[in-house]
Amino acid sequence: MSGLFGHGVWTAAAVVCGTVFGLGMVAIGYGAVRRTAPQERPGPLRALSARLPREWTTRRVVIAVTAGVIAGALTTWPVAAVLTTVAMLTLPGLLGPDRQAARRTERMEALATWTEMLRDTLSAAAGLEQAVLATADIATGALEPDMRELALAVRSGRPLPAALRAFAEDVDDPLADVVVAALVMAAEQQASQLAPLLGELAESVREQVAMRRRIDAGRASVRTAVRVTVIVTLGMAVGLVVLNRPYLDPFNTLTGQAVLAVVGLLFAAAFTYLTAIGRIEEPVRLISPAASHAAAGTKPGGTR
Repeated sequence: MSGLFGHGVWTAAAVVCGTVFGLGMVAIGYGAVRRTAPQERPGPLRALSARLPREWTTRRVVIAVTAGVIAGALTTWPVAAVLTTVAMLTLPGLLGPDRQAARRTERMEALATWTEMLRDTLSAAAGLEQAVLATADIATGALEPDMRELALAVRSGRPLPAALRAFAEDVDDPLADVVVAALVMAAEQQASQLAPLLGELAESVREQVAMRRRIDAGRASVRTAVRVTVIVTLGMAVGLVVLNRPYLDPFNTLTGQAVLAVVGLLFAAAFTYLTAIGRIEEPVRLISPAASHAAAGTKPGGTR
C-alpha cells in the first residue's frame, strides 16, 4: 500500500487517536448522564455536558467509541474513527422518529383534555380545589403521572397555588404555564368566569396541537429524503472500502485525510442546518423554576 507512512504506522496512529477520542467522549457522556447530581461542582466539563443531548447515554457513547475505534483500525484512517464515532452519536437522533416532538404533542393533547374537564367540572358549581382533585383522579394520557402528584400534594395539605406551580414545573411546558397561571389567579384572588376562560385556553391548545401535526407531516418528507441520502452515501463508502479498497488509496496520505475531514465537516454542517430549520421555537415560560421554588416556601420546612 502506497502512502506517506507505512501501513503499521497508520494503524497505530488510528488506534491511538481513536482510543484518546473515545476516552474523551466517555468522560463527556458520563458527565451528561450525571449532570443533575447535586453534589457535583460546576465547572467547564459540567457546563459542556449540560449542553449535550439527553439521548447520549453512557451505553450509547461506549458503542459509538467502539465503532469508531474499529473503523479506524480497519481503514487505518484517524479521521474515519472520529467521523464514525460522531455519526453513531448523532445520526440516530436525526434519522429516527422525533420522539421528543411526539411526546410534546401528546402532553399538549392531554393538557387540552384536562383543561376541558376542569371547565366542565367548574360549570357544575364545584369549587376549584374539588375540581382539580376530581379531574386529577380520572386523568389519562401523558400527564397522568404529573396529575397524580398534583392530587397527592393537594390531599397532603399543600396549598393549591403552590401545588399548581409545582405541577407546572414538572410538566415544563409553556402552554401548561398559561393554564396554571389562570388557575393560580383564580385560587388566590377568587377570579370569576374561570370556566369560559378554561374553555378558550383548551381551544387554543388544540389549535397548537393541530398546527404541530401539520408541521410534523411536512417534516416527514424531508426526513425521508435525508435518510435516503445518508444510507446511499454510507453504503457507497462501505462498498468501496470492502470491494474496491485501491480506489481509496489517495486517502492514505495526510492530504487525503484532510480532504476526508473537510467532507465530514460539510456533511455535519448540512445535518446541523436541517436540524435547526426543523426545530420549533418554544415560547417563553410564564412560570419559571425560580418562581416555583420561591412559592414552595409554604411547604413544611420552607420559609415564607
